[in-house]
Amino acid sequence: MNFDYSEKVQKLIKQVSEFMEDHVFPVEQQMHDLVAKDPWSTPPLMEELKAKAKAAGLWNLFLPVAYGKYSPGLTNLEYAPLAEIMGQVMWGPEVFNCSAPDTGNMEVLAKYGSDAQKKKWLEPLLAGKIRSAFAMTEPEVASSDATNIELRIERDGDEYVINGRKFYISGACRKQCEVMIVMGKTDPENSNRYIQQSQVLVPMNTPGVTIVRPMQVFGYVDAPEGHAEITFENVRVPVENIIVGEGKGFEIAQGRLGPGRIHHCMRSIGVAQRALDLMCKRVNERIVFGRPMIKQQSIREDIAISACQIEQARLMTLKAAQKMDTDGNKAAKDLIAMIKIVAPNMALDVLDRAIQCHGAVGVSQDTFLAHAFAGQRVLRLADGPDQVHMMQLGRDLVKQKTQD
Repeated sequence: MNFDYSEKVQKLIKQVSEFMEDHVFPVEQQMHDLVAKDPWSTPPLMEELKAKAKAAGLWNLFLPVAYGKYSPGLTNLEYAPLAEIMGQVMWGPEVFNCSAPDTGNMEVLAKYGSDAQKKKWLEPLLAGKIRSAFAMTEPEVASSDATNIELRIERDGDEYVINGRKFYISGACRKQCEVMIVMGKTDPENSNRYIQQSQVLVPMNTPGVTIVRPMQVFGYVDAPEGHAEITFENVRVPVENIIVGEGKGFEIAQGRLGPGRIHHCMRSIGVAQRALDLMCKRVNERIVFGRPMIKQQSIREDIAISACQIEQARLMTLKAAQKMDTDGNKAAKDLIAMIKIVAPNMALDVLDRAIQCHGAVGVSQDTFLAHAFAGQRVLRLADGPDQVHMMQLGRDLVKQKTQD
């Protein structure tokens, strides 16, 4: 393994770091205030930042070189430190057009989309002109097993008719969200549970699509993107909106979630690193029992173990990214599962220590720590709960050993 970065990537690391310091961190509170005034719309400030990032060439950095003309030419390994830097602010990746769920949707359209689908939806997404959502999770079934989903997609002549209910659909509350990729069943009676599902493009303004409410995450609504509960009542879309074809939904979902999972982990490391940096600053400034907090042995231990955990997760993430680049996403699935288990839990540990060092302010709105803690806790569920990754990883590891 060689994690040394080329001159090109080192330059990008410097550029992204400087952009964050010069343009993103200084307006963090201002962005929060603007969203509070108009919760479900992209603030003009965000569009200004996006224009600056695009002009600087810091745009769509997430899309791997394998995607050809749509890619800026970076590998997963090269993107990792950039995602870590962006992830230090919760809305930071959006500035660079590198935020979920758009990243996963763009990868799906780039890999599986028809020419017409790419023209209509991928190109505006790549340009940052619109936003999108991915609708898979449902309230009535255990969606950690994607074969459970019940939303129906039934063909009627030259249209598909969609009926069902989804929730925690991130991004769908935003006014600028124009399209969803919706996963449902086109062939629920098929004996093969993995080809019952399909994915279809559904414009948000299609009759029958109703946003019922924004779901909360530990009390946060995560505006402006939100996490919508949506009903689909006799929603009709053209048959050409199907992605690849009927029965390909589960396959597409698996292809989408691999890169998405590791991107989350890259950003989790950025969150943890920022929390550690804040912790170090805090304990040098605060006086307790007559001396700086850093003089306390338990505080030193908290900082040391946090640094160890971050570096361990960072190295595992880089190893998984390199494996994806050299051998493909499928070959890297065990490493991706490992880091998806490790990174959010690591970030929660580090955030918890940082909150403790900050005292009451740590759970307030005056730092990013409390909101980041809620976000990282969700990641233990998003893109597959820990238990699912552990179950599958354990099964696969035992199979490998018994075949040796």
